[in-house]
Amino acid sequence: MSAGCASLEICEPVPLDVETAAEVARADPEPAFAGTESGNLTAAEQHLIVAAHPLAAEAGLEILRAGGSAVDATIAAQLVLNLVEPQSSGIGGGGFLLHFDATSGTTLAYDGRETAPMGASENLFLDDAGNPLDFHVAVESGRSVGVPGLLAMLELAHSEHGTLSWQQLFASAISLAERGFAVTPRLHNLLVEYEAEHWSPAAREYFYPDGGAVPVGDWLRNPAFADTLRWIATGGANVFYRGEIAEAIVAAASDEPLPGVLGDADLAAYIAFAKPPVCGTYRSYRVCGMGPPSSGGIATLQILGMLEEFDMKAYRPNDPDALHLFAEASRLAFADRALYLADDRFLPVPTTGLLDPPYLESRADMISRRCSMGTAEAGTPPGALMLAQPTPQIEPSGTSHISVVDSAGNAVSLTSSIETAFGSRRWAADFLLNNQMTDFQFQPRDDAGRPVANRIEPGKRPRSSMAPTLVFDRDGDLYAVLGSPGGSRIIGYVAQSLIGMLDWQLGPQQAVALPHLTNRNGATDLESATGLAAFAPDLAARGHEIRLVPMASGLHAILVADDTLLGAADPRREGVALGD
Repeated sequence: MSAGCASLEICEPVPLDVETAAEVARADPEPAFAGTESGNLTAAEQHLIVAAHPLAAEAGLEILRAGGSAVDATIAAQLVLNLVEPQSSGIGGGGFLLHFDATSGTTLAYDGRETAPMGASENLFLDDAGNPLDFHVAVESGRSVGVPGLLAMLELAHSEHGTLSWQQLFASAISLAERGFAVTPRLHNLLVEYEAEHWSPAAREYFYPDGGAVPVGDWLRNPAFADTLRWIATGGANVFYRGEIAEAIVAAASDEPLPGVLGDADLAAYIAFAKPPVCGTYRSYRVCGMGPPSSGGIATLQILGMLEEFDMKAYRPNDPDALHLFAEASRLAFADRALYLADDRFLPVPTTGLLDPPYLESRADMISRRCSMGTAEAGTPPGALMLAQPTPQIEPSGTSHISVVDSAGNAVSLTSSIETAFGSRRWAADFLLNNQMTDFQFQPRDDAGRPVANRIEPGKRPRSSMAPTLVFDRDGDLYAVLGSPGGSRIIGYVAQSLIGMLDWQLGPQQAVALPHLTNRNGATDLESATGLAAFAPDLAARGHEIRLVPMASGLHAILVADDTLLGAADPRREGVALGD
């Protein structure tokens, strides 16, 4: 029986809190979905890139114009993002990349996720009494730094799909690092939020030169980072994982407070690799995403698979019935995610079972149209192991996304991250290091000693929510390229945009601008300062606990329509779509 319903499906209403009730009182009673086919939308006939900062998109477009591939453009844009959007991603972190080869029709998923040092134990984030460390203390510790994987992954993808030289892809980032760029309001505001005292001395000197956050519009130069990029451009990723840069990374991770266990051998041993994506059907489309250690592809496909049992096309984008169904499917997907998803090189993840159509149909049967089920329990898909239920843990938002289609029809969807905003706040060779080890479960076992799937183990890659996505039509032709930052809310952002484009036939700009609803198997979160607040009473009456929260997604999408590329950037951030 659903937790929020009686046997006759009479819901137990959940009272709205004072803050939510106040916003509901101010809300537009007839909210329409946000977004139009204007603003950040770009139409192109040859090639197109959507990235989180105009300078990064311009760098990628320059490469496309020079005859570069989608992978080439992605690398050039990502290197610039390291400089101009340091809060989100960079060579001190990792990522996942999906590549579609238009000639062969094949799709590959590239894994550049960080790894745990070989000296790490499952008790890495426990104190002497066996209790989990405070999350924010762990983030700023040396223990949070995993072996960065982004550069190795990009080099691997370039070796297989690049057309221009590796060195050529570094030119824009090197030039910008030397001459500088104007600090944006987003970067400045985040620096103010995170405060100077929480940074390593070298990072503090760069971002807080006079004791305060570098002001909006100030010119920020990083010539030392230009030198780091020159070494990598000349020597390849090898000079990052061995030698002076690697030594600087190890030294930064070894500093107080709470020095980490990262060593030179950990960097030298890092390997990126390619594998098949996880794919499933939704209506007449084929949707492909990233498999373990990311939960993004599987959870997104689970949400879609459950909602396929409902006529989503019959609803308006902000119909409360559609919002309710989406929240309930999300609850069920996140229940499975928490129990089963982890690095599948260390334990069997029941990927096939989690995406098995009869299993998803049985999960969809648990969804009541009238009442929320409350907290969902994980199911038992075919092939499932008996694992310990993890304790709830903070999963902060961060990350960046790039979508590209080149003139040959090849496509890239790259989501990259250093985890929280500004990662560990530790500085090595003039870039920030990740705190991705905090994506592992701090409490590795339950009271009975049973292991949690996403516990820390030497060489293991932490579970992620990143969900780079490619969509193909019934003929197998590329239809859409998308992804988003946003921590564990990435899954909801991507799934919601897919429903917008595939069920409601919204253009990409309308789809990425939809007001957000997410549910991670707890409260149903509605994006604040949008018309969704007007639906809070309806959802509360169905048994949803409602929270109104900001949701700064950074969705970047490309839609292939009638041989024209339509690119859309999320209006919540600074991204743009550029093409010709």
